Amino acid sequence: MADIAAITKLIEPEAEALGLALVRVAFFGGKSDPTLQVMAERPDTRQLDISDCEALSRRISDRFDELDPIEEAYRLEVSSPGIDRPLTRIADWTDWAGFDARVKLASPLDGRKQFDGRIIASDGDSVTLGVNKLGEVAVPLAQIASAKLILTDALIKATAPLSTEGADKIQVEG
Repeated sequence: MADIAAITKLIEPEAEALGLALVRVAFFGGKSDPTLQVMAERPDTRQLDISDCEALSRRISDRFDELDPIEEAYRLEVSSPGIDRPLTRIADWTDWAGFDARVKLASPLDGRKQFDGRIIASDGDSVTLGVNKLGEVAVPLAQIASAKLILTDALIKATAPLSTEGADKIQVEG
């Protein structure tokens, strides 16, 4: 399997050249459907449109054609992180404070491997969640296996597109 850290180092300058920030680079799908997933966003809008996806996909493909860093066949998937985005960077915890998240741990903390709660704060080493019936829980970032925002009305409102112009029109090709 490919070295994700090395792959990320190859992809990051390609994203930055387009004014994009990487959110996550991951390999999944096993041997039956190996997929290299690249999530990115525009730092100013936290959005990614189809032309951004296309441009980044082409840059990555061109770079990987030169270097061939992944030996086995795979599918490249470039996308936005979406509304219920993964929380992968230290800054994500501060940026999304006040919103609900689901945190899955690599090993149990206080007998639990999953916490759902409101993001209260992060100090760079841990994140504090407000968890129903438990109160505030400090989770070491190093112990987090995966984390993502939970889809709520507040999150939908906060992530509404900057422009909805044309969203109510149907385009007919022909």
